[in-house]
Amino acid sequence: MGETPVLVVGAGPVGLATALALRARDVPVVVLEAESHDRIRPGSRALYVHRDSLKLLESMRGGVGKRLVARGILWNVRRTLFRGREVYARTYPPYQGKEDMPPFTSLRQTDTERILLDACAQSGVAVHWDSEVTSIAPDATGVTVTTASGASWRASHVVAADGARSTVRKKAGIGLHGSTADGFHVVVDISDEGPRLERVFHYRHPAMNGRHVLTVPYTGGFQVDLQCAADDKPDEIASPEAVRAWLPGVIGAVQEDRITWISVYRFRQLIADSFVDATGRVLLVGEAAHLFPPFGARGMNSGFADADAAATAVASANRDRAIAEFATRRRAAALSNSAAAGAALKHMRPSGGVARARQLTAARLAPLVPRFGAWLERAPYGQVSTMVNGYQRASSESRSPCGCRH
Repeated sequence: MGETPVLVVGAGPVGLATALALRARDVPVVVLEAESHDRIRPGSRALYVHRDSLKLLESMRGGVGKRLVARGILWNVRRTLFRGREVYARTYPPYQGKEDMPPFTSLRQTDTERILLDACAQSGVAVHWDSEVTSIAPDATGVTVTTASGASWRASHVVAADGARSTVRKKAGIGLHGSTADGFHVVVDISDEGPRLERVFHYRHPAMNGRHVLTVPYTGGFQVDLQCAADDKPDEIASPEAVRAWLPGVIGAVQEDRITWISVYRFRQLIADSFVDATGRVLLVGEAAHLFPPFGARGMNSGFADADAAATAVASANRDRAIAEFATRRRAAALSNSAAAGAALKHMRPSGGVARARQLTAARLAPLVPRFGAWLERAPYGQVSTMVNGYQRASSESRSPCGCRH
């Protein structure tokens, strides 16, 4: 029987960050990952890392935040259009390294994972691949974890970072409740020879019969996010043939081999009933604990905050109290983020004519009254938050070129 003080289940960005945070507190940790080391992780996925997250990761292991910044890009132009007419545009000065971290960095999740995995290796974290967790048995003194291979581990605590379908959460008997919005979005990744340094949100794109379109750059390419209409069908608008047909109207002519990923997602607002099990031995972080609509970049970034808070609690001299506080504070943060994301969702998919008329009026007045254009720019992303301190708070520094998915 293997033995380690803390087990982290899941080797995605949040699980790896949890391991780094534990090692930063001199807590021995082992990561169990169900997939293989050579797993294929398609698509850009969670591509936006906030400044607060960069600082947090840097504090876990010196150099991590800086490596992410060096690998990612900082696009410094954001534009918003309404039916083909620009209603907002702002250009920010390029980041020159005068501050400890830029406002954000934009890169594929696979790049983030690679950098975090390297940092874990340097910190002495062992990652056991092909180790699917099949059962957990928490008790008064610890947790016994069994994997599909029959291996058994004994730990003081388990941190579940195994995603939206979290086996650990289910085995711990913790429910996940909320809602899934009607409709879906299509995400298309396009490889790019040179970086596009502007993020563009287009309300009611004239080439897409009034559907909203967002384009976001990242290292090596950019992402196109199409909000589909209520009567759209995935096989008719998200198939490779369909994407090749409508994409030129959005970004211009594009070679077929530059389309590297096509995906469909739906808005889900789900939060675990508790972020810790009844014994206080199993903690939930990241998407094992919450799922948000992607606008505003709350998912992975709030997961990093979860990871740091969980590590702090487990390493505390008064663990029981600290873990209870972790569960309360991080669930409150999740509720706050979910509410902000929900408000953004209502703006994106207005259910009544009044809301749609409000957007149209703002677009018409934007050339004369800039604050209307600024409102159209901000509204799709919900209230800006830092997510590190456990509660959502407005942050002027986070209002630099923000507004993105994931």
